[in-house]
Amino acid sequence: MKLLFFANRIPYPPYRGDKLKIYNLAKQLKDKHELHLLTFVQTKEEHAYRAELEKVFKKVHLVYLPKWHSALNCLTALWDRRPLQLLYFQSKTMARSLNKVLEEDRFDAVHVQHLRLSPYLAQRNDIPRILDMPDAFSLYWDRRKKAQKNPLLKAFETIEQKRVFKAEKIMAKYDLSLVCSAEDLEYLKEKHQIDNLRLLPNGVDLETFSVSGHDYTHNHTLLFTGNMDYAPNVDAVCYFTEQILPGIKREFPAVKFIIAGQRPVKKVLALASDSVIITGFVKDLAAVYNEASVVVAPLRYGAGTQNKVLEGMAMGVPVVCSNIGFKGLGVNSGEGAIMQTEPGVFANSVIELLRSEALRKQVGEKGRSIIVAKFGWPAIAAKLSGYFQDITQH
Repeated sequence: MKLLFFANRIPYPPYRGDKLKIYNLAKQLKDKHELHLLTFVQTKEEHAYRAELEKVFKKVHLVYLPKWHSALNCLTALWDRRPLQLLYFQSKTMARSLNKVLEEDRFDAVHVQHLRLSPYLAQRNDIPRILDMPDAFSLYWDRRKKAQKNPLLKAFETIEQKRVFKAEKIMAKYDLSLVCSAEDLEYLKEKHQIDNLRLLPNGVDLETFSVSGHDYTHNHTLLFTGNMDYAPNVDAVCYFTEQILPGIKREFPAVKFIIAGQRPVKKVLALASDSVIITGFVKDLAAVYNEASVVVAPLRYGAGTQNKVLEGMAMGVPVVCSNIGFKGLGVNSGEGAIMQTEPGVFANSVIELLRSEALRKQVGEKGRSIIVAKFGWPAIAAKLSGYFQDITQH
């Protein structure tokens, strides 16, 4: 099939989040399908990634949308009732480029990445389209507003949640919509009463995150990974450092908490101490996971599944996480990841793992086997390919 991937961010380098997913899916599909890419770039430097992307996509179309332009778009939220998620990526240049690309090449189907880009193709019933959400964003904003203590920010987040919820109704205009976790799927089906929703999990590059035999003998390193300017991650590491880590340190005074991820904001940098280490950007995340005794993911709000949990499990490292993203794994607590929601109980689960090499090995090896069976990119790409077949034959 001839497929167009329409992405909200340039999917290179594929280090985290939405960039990682699109790049890995395309890499798996490129030998069986002809792939084209249309995406935004936000800096002139990102044009340099074209050559790498052309190894995967037959044609690469880049549309420049500087951050200052997106900021101006967002100012219209004062009178425009659309959510900031949509306003940020509004571009007449992109609309013209999309029309031109669709005129020049006849595609069998289009993959639209994210609710953010959904308005661009909502009315194009002449082309089979998949909207890859990939999360229930109204659920994300609902959880975020409930965790918010600042009354002004809570008011803003309540407005944004309502706007996002309304915007999600656009899913009904697409042939198929995809989310990455069963929890998000159930939520959106119940709230919006639509039946064109399917599951497409996040995946793990099993070549990058491979394990030849994790060292379970050490018990002194806790690890959190993720983009450290992303609000749920910032909240999670602050919460862990302030409310969970002290209890662990009473039992294991020498334990270190490593926060590994690009663009740490001031609030994260302020956590640095003898026992809390902020690494900034890490090119080889697998090496960092390899040094970890336990991976922690104490997110208090968010949606979907968490790459940090999937990657930790893939590396055979035991994980302790919150309920955020856990349901999407389809596993029981203790099968690679131990789910806890209260600070004291979360700390106790980490302590139990640090006390027992046998338990670390048991939980870690179970997690690795689950990831290999269910979350490798080849299996997930095959699932997406099947969805393309479904909508083109419908």
